[in-house]
Amino acid sequence: MPHVTLSEIEEAAGRIAGRVCRTPVDHSPSLSDRVGVPVHLKHEHRQITGAFKLRGATNALLQLSPDERARGVVATSTGNHGRALAHAAAAEGVRCVVCMSSLVPANKLEAIKALGAEIRIIGRSQDEAQVEVERLIAEDGMTGLPPFDHPHIVAGQGTIGLEIVEDLPDAATVLVPLSGGGLIAGIAVAAKTLRPEIRVVGLSMRRGAAMAASLAAGHPVEVEELPTLADSLGGGIGLANAWTFETTRALVDDIVLLDEAEIAAGIRHVYEMEREIVEGAAAVGVAALLAGKVEPTGATVALLSGRNIAMDLHRRVVNGADGLEETD
Repeated sequence: MPHVTLSEIEEAAGRIAGRVCRTPVDHSPSLSDRVGVPVHLKHEHRQITGAFKLRGATNALLQLSPDERARGVVATSTGNHGRALAHAAAAEGVRCVVCMSSLVPANKLEAIKALGAEIRIIGRSQDEAQVEVERLIAEDGMTGLPPFDHPHIVAGQGTIGLEIVEDLPDAATVLVPLSGGGLIAGIAVAAKTLRPEIRVVGLSMRRGAAMAASLAAGHPVEVEELPTLADSLGGGIGLANAWTFETTRALVDDIVLLDEAEIAAGIRHVYEMEREIVEGAAAVGVAALLAGKVEPTGATVALLSGRNIAMDLHRRVVNGADGLEETD
């Protein structure tokens, strides 16, 4: 099974040090009281670009050859990877093109543009946007740095697992947002290598959860991309997935799916009780605890993966909307 190693993740941690934030792991009294075990929040939404994606993008970009840098980088994104890659590329003076579907929220598009990247809007799915990525690689010689299915991306995201185990050595359960699997694969390798008994749980939305559908089928499958509060978790895992599918299948202990009302409740709780603003994808761990869909048996860490939510949407959810349909 191809997967990154702990040594590669440790090397990534040294490589990206000083370029990304080491985010805190803080105790949550409200959630601990609610579920009866110590619950901690990993505040990755406080990352420089507002999401964990900066770790993988930075680790990958720093390993490009001079020739690859000169030809530029390209990727698909639901928003946060594009923003991270644009930030890392700008810091190194590298051309960056981000291809996205029309489902990506406008606030994420504008944030990527502000960092100097070129944007291409292609179709209504990540799979359609990937066609343009492949064209730019073939015709312009650009280097593709995908949002998850790449060893350097996985190793960069795995540095979060190192920090969790270092900061909370008695962690028994880690709740991780699940999309293409780069985040959970990296965290699972790091956490389970250092602490084999730790339980890693992936959380996703019911509306178009590609990794969950692929695991159920036993191989990567395509799913319909649908609008969801957890827009960062949308998109397929790639039918030719080489890294994250097998690692997720081997190391992740459980997958939990959440409906839109449960995700909205997670966003509200994080705002009202933790005084933090997070996007829907970042709220899924908290949402699962509130809904009773995860029964932790010991110290638990919920990863708050990003904060890049449109503020008008956040206000409507905080004021009681339970899904995108109720925010129109």
